[in-house]
Parts: sequence; C-alpha cells; structure tokens
Amino acid sequence: MVNHMVQQDVLDRVFASLADPQRRRILVRLGEGPATIGELAEPVGMSLTGMKKHVQVLESAGLVATEKVGRSRQCRLQAAPLDEAMAWISFYQRLWARKLDGLDAYFTLERGTEGHQS
Repeated sequence: MVNHMVQQDVLDRVFASLADPQRRRILVRLGEGPATIGELAEPVGMSLTGMKKHVQVLESAGLVATEKVGRSRQCRLQAAPLDEAMAWISFYQRLWARKLDGLDAYFTLERGTEGHQS
C-alpha cells in the first residue's frame, strides 16, 4: 500500500511538471545534453531566478538532476520518472484498447443479428 502511494506521488509530480509548456521545453533541451541554468534561460529570455524555479520543480519530480560546477549549476535529464509515467499510460492504453475491442465486437455481433431478422 505504501509503495503504491509513493508511486502515485511520483506520478503526480511528474504529470504536474509536464503540464507546464516551459518545463517541457527544458526537458527537450536537456534531452540534447546537459546545460547550465543560464544556458536554459538565455534562449527564452527568462531570468535566472525564473529558470531556477522551473528547474527546481523538475528536480523535485526527479526529472532533472543538478550539480554545482564552479559558479554555475549544471542540469541533466533523468529519464526514470518518464519511464514510470509511460508505463502508467501504457497500462491504461491497453486497458481501454481491450474495452473498445470488446465494444466493437458487440456492435459487430449486433449488426450481424439485425441482418438475419427479416
């Protein structure tokens, strides 16, 4: 039960983080390789403080790891939480696909029986 609650908390933080378009852009950029807060902020014209707040949200969700390198903070993408989110989505995708397949089979059967009731 506790493990399920922890997993739900992780998924909640991941999906909440992904809800923001700027944070999704940060993840796309970090998918190309590590970057400093300044390198993430500069192309979008955001203050360092604003970018740091976005990165902190991503870091609390486990999507980004940061490390102090000299006077700057280096950010790296962490894919494991995205894998967990994808597994959750895939489970429900398969579940709904089976339900819709069953519904399709029902309607196909119904159409077939209507044709024989002359």
